[in-house]
Amino acid sequence: MNSTDGSPFAAAHGEAKLPTHLRKKRLGARPLVHETAVVRDSRFGKFCKIGARTTVIETAFGDYSYAVNDCEIVYSEIGKFVSIGALVGLNPANHPMERAAQAHFTYRSWQYFEDIADEEEEFEKRRAQRVTVGHDVWIGRGAIVLPGRSIGNGAIVGAGSVVTKDVAPYTIVAGNPARVIRRRFSEAVAERLDRLAWWDWTHSQLRKAVPDFRSLSVEAFLDLWEPRATRMADPQD
Repeated sequence: MNSTDGSPFAAAHGEAKLPTHLRKKRLGARPLVHETAVVRDSRFGKFCKIGARTTVIETAFGDYSYAVNDCEIVYSEIGKFVSIGALVGLNPANHPMERAAQAHFTYRSWQYFEDIADEEEEFEKRRAQRVTVGHDVWIGRGAIVLPGRSIGNGAIVGAGSVVTKDVAPYTIVAGNPARVIRRRFSEAVAERLDRLAWWDWTHSQLRKAVPDFRSLSVEAFLDLWEPRATRMADPQD
């Protein structure tokens, strides 16, 4: 049996039988955006992927980051190698609950009345409260990150969590509201990872490191690659 993309891997794993948005496709310099996704005024780095029925508005994605199906990502800055699960919401809208009426007609007024424009100030408030996501972050299925929150490098947000406060680097949070479960690594290891900054390596350097990412403990990986990274950064080496 041959797959639709002709690859042996796809044929061996029955890829041709899967829905289009689930089939494996090779990524590259141009973002892979599903035909049902909605993207407006956003930027994408290399090897990015946006899944089916996902909406991305005024957001920047760093290299190698992806969001799978049915996400809503608005007014956000997303680092490199960020993994965003299905049904995630980043920066959902707040309503003006301090007013006598908090419904759409008070600020999306053009849709209801011929002689009044939308309240641009209300949308500017939202733009000013951007969500910031660091590098190598994993945001689980159905999580919500409220306006203005930041998530540090290497953090994990558990499925279904509602993030109401900033998330520290290399920390696992979960729940509603999201609370700290534990740290992924010690402070010392976290600092070493940030100094190594493997997310800034070239594509070829990443390829060379794949076997070590797979097989070594984080400490062993750092012991091996810290001196190598120093040499890579030295133009005279």
